[in-house]
Amino acid sequence: MSPPEATIWPMIAHVALVFCLYLLLSSRRMGAVREGRAQPDQFRENREEPAESLVVKNAIANQFELPVLFYAVSILLYLVDADNTVTVAGGWLFVALRYVHAYVHVTSNRLRYRRPLFIAGLLVVMLLWIWLGVWLAMT
Repeated sequence: MSPPEATIWPMIAHVALVFCLYLLLSSRRMGAVREGRAQPDQFRENREEPAESLVVKNAIANQFELPVLFYAVSILLYLVDADNTVTVAGGWLFVALRYVHAYVHVTSNRLRYRRPLFIAGLLVVMLLWIWLGVWLAMT
């Protein structure tokens, strides 16, 4: 049996990823301004985002799509006491996939690599939701 807070740690690790992406976005935007490829006012209304910061901006947006379902199921698993070693491992697997997905997104941005990572994460979250439904149906 895993410790009660074990379900929360993957969520904290994902939040750390989001913070790192925000720092990277800021760094790339400042670099574009410093090198004269962008003006600060471009970012006020998100006009003409430089390509190197646009991929980071999109990677951040992606962290608020599927991961929302991950947070919801993780919290619900914790609240109804349906979390266990397997669901915690699933949480860590999902977060690891999000880290690799984000890395691909902000480097090569090759869909050939990003898509399977996204689908794998989607399947993990689907399985967590299915487990939650089974748990609720059995209790």
